[in-house]
Amino acid sequence: MLNRRKFIKSTAATASLFAIGNKSVSGMIPAMGTKDIKPIVISTWDFGIAANQAAWKVLVSGGRALDAVETGVHVPEADPKNQSVGYGGLPDRDGHVTLDACIMDELGNCGSVAGLEHIKHPISVARLVMEKTPHVMLVGDGALQFALENGFKKENLLTKESEKAWKEWLKTAKYAPVMNIENKLYDKAAPTKLPGNQYNHDTIGMLAIDSKGNISGACTTSGMAYKLHGRVGDSPIIGAGLYVDNEVGGATSTGVGEEVIRNVGSFLVVELMRQGYSPEAACKEAVMRIIKKKPDTAKNIQVGFLALNKKGEYGAFAIQKGFSYAVCTEEKNDLLIPGKSYY
Repeated sequence: MLNRRKFIKSTAATASLFAIGNKSVSGMIPAMGTKDIKPIVISTWDFGIAANQAAWKVLVSGGRALDAVETGVHVPEADPKNQSVGYGGLPDRDGHVTLDACIMDELGNCGSVAGLEHIKHPISVARLVMEKTPHVMLVGDGALQFALENGFKKENLLTKESEKAWKEWLKTAKYAPVMNIENKLYDKAAPTKLPGNQYNHDTIGMLAIDSKGNISGACTTSGMAYKLHGRVGDSPIIGAGLYVDNEVGGATSTGVGEEVIRNVGSFLVVELMRQGYSPEAACKEAVMRIIKKKPDTAKNIQVGFLALNKKGEYGAFAIQKGFSYAVCTEEKNDLLIPGKSYY
């Protein structure tokens, strides 16, 4: 028979083993050796190809994933032909181009700006918020003041093309916010112009793993076209538009941000991967949460999630057809994959 001291030691050892066992089944991915790590960068939509290639130059030279994602999303931010990210983005209902962005590194550090005007690269302002302030998010005039104080140039971001589109919209638009107005306008223009195809992109979200196995992410947008002035979507919100946990992986989202915020979408995807879900399965479950909660709304909107785990595995899932994502690796730098969808 066990005496009291032996019994206590025995039960303590059993409890310790049980705790270790619980950790192993929690879905935590074991750390990999550096020899097993291959850099990779993925991003939303077909314009992610050019963005990925810019990011890849940083990764292939041994650079940090954080620098790679910032460099990568600079490409669509500066492209006037892209009317949903950065310079040339479609304005709000009052004619203001307002930008949202966030960035997150492998240490859990993060920075964000929302409702930022006149600055071409909001992602870089977001990074400075992360690195130079005790805050996570700056908005509106405060974000602009911070940017100018840190050497950013004030510019007019409303191009002639976007201004023309806005004035055309004003001819028939009521002075009130309309959910998914850009989707409805494109539907009227042509049945093929559905959310997510070549006519109607929005946010770019990017995730990367560097040669050290560290993950970082970035998300940037000019937001919903003709939105109510002051509206902020999911893109600059850590846990909604973007989330990174270096032990597990990262996730980003695209589409109607209100529904992503309500479900804390990107954080949900990462936590599901922690539990053992594959990136695609985690994205699908996050989409299904949105559909289950608002089935009627979901029929008329687009939301897509993109995820990357610590092993370098990636996947995506969306509500509607048309969502695509770009992948860049040492084997192929211009891979474009059609995301699976519920509808």
